[in-house]
Amino acid sequence: MPKEIRDFASVFAAAGKRCYIVGGALRDSLLGRPVHDFDAATDALPDEVLKLFRKVIPTGIKHGTVTVLWKGFSIETTTFRRDMGYSDGRRPDMVHYGASLEEDLERRDFTINAMAWDPLDNELVDLHGGKEDLSRRLIRAVGDPRLRFDEDGLRPLRALRFSAQLGFEIEGSTLAAVPGALHRTRLVSHERVREELEKTLVAPLPSPAFLRMEETGLLAVILPELSRCRGVDQKGFHRFDVLDHSLATMDASFPILRIRLAALFHDIGKVDTREPGADGTWTFHRHEEASARMALAVMRRLKFPNAECEAVTHLIRSHMFNYEEQWTDAAVRRFLARVGPDYVEELFALRLADTAGKDGSPPDERGLEPFRKRIGLILEAGHALGIKDLAIGGNDLAAIGIAKGPAMGRLLADLLSTVMDDPGQNTRDRLLDIAARTKERY
Repeated sequence: MPKEIRDFASVFAAAGKRCYIVGGALRDSLLGRPVHDFDAATDALPDEVLKLFRKVIPTGIKHGTVTVLWKGFSIETTTFRRDMGYSDGRRPDMVHYGASLEEDLERRDFTINAMAWDPLDNELVDLHGGKEDLSRRLIRAVGDPRLRFDEDGLRPLRALRFSAQLGFEIEGSTLAAVPGALHRTRLVSHERVREELEKTLVAPLPSPAFLRMEETGLLAVILPELSRCRGVDQKGFHRFDVLDHSLATMDASFPILRIRLAALFHDIGKVDTREPGADGTWTFHRHEEASARMALAVMRRLKFPNAECEAVTHLIRSHMFNYEEQWTDAAVRRFLARVGPDYVEELFALRLADTAGKDGSPPDERGLEPFRKRIGLILEAGHALGIKDLAIGGNDLAAIGIAKGPAMGRLLADLLSTVMDDPGQNTRDRLLDIAARTKERY
């Protein structure tokens, strides 16, 4: 633990109070993982903490939590408490201060999060076997898991998230308690569900957590669109059904949130687009469009930022490209114009993962390398890929009598198409000449 954390505890000791490091910081420290954010528990009341430090943010003062800004650290500091009632399935209706450290630890979710460390005495308080569970690589609820999950409907998702992040198993009775808590999970806000999903998705190997979600009924509650992909057979080059293929694609993709989201949702539209082909195989005509629409609906429901929604759905909508060496340079330019140069590497990452997810093989970049080289040459040439790259703009067209509006937009689009075919046409004089000769069509 950094010296600054011991100094932080010394401020409490000077005031006759106790302070312990708890939660994820302690867990990760014991695992030898890097620690950036610290949580503290204290017998000092929130108002007392406000007086002890100069910079304190009342982040959750209703539930006894403030954030102390101390020597470069943000330390979330909570008063020892007992919780009473969880009518919303997430937060206690009332908190009672004056609890002991032992009572405070008893209210926590999992044993690996229910330890406390005294920075001054260098003493570990471990009443529930958390350190042993760390060594056993086990997620286990504190006390009766049914009670813990009934208190907070987010805890089943947290259990699965921790298992994915740490590569731990979930203890049998803890996992068995999840189905009985689904009614509580349904009460949790979409924002909190999204936060847990985000952390699960960027774990080293997230698919086991999603399979446990399916097994316990959680997947049908939070992602019914994905759950219904089970049993949707694909045949052909595919070894898996749509759900297992989606999970395999997710595992094979880079642990970057938008790529993992695109991988998870890229085929969810196949459920509604599947039709039998003439040769007995299944067809999924324009499933990428259906998948993008469904992914957008899911992400909006879960309150993802608009920019993330736009990026993920764009990747999904674009993932079915089929490059061949016979493509002309104009075709490559049109691909870049449609996809956007900034999305190429993410789209390639999705395609590699999608291919690997068909049979569980490792991603192989060799197939995309010729296309990547062609794209590199086109970008180096600096050819126009959008209307903003044309040598003329709307004001130039207005000057030759073309009114601003839909007609001008169509003319600019056609000029861009001309330049895509022949970049040499992208000069002011040449484009104005073309516009003057064809403006009557618009």
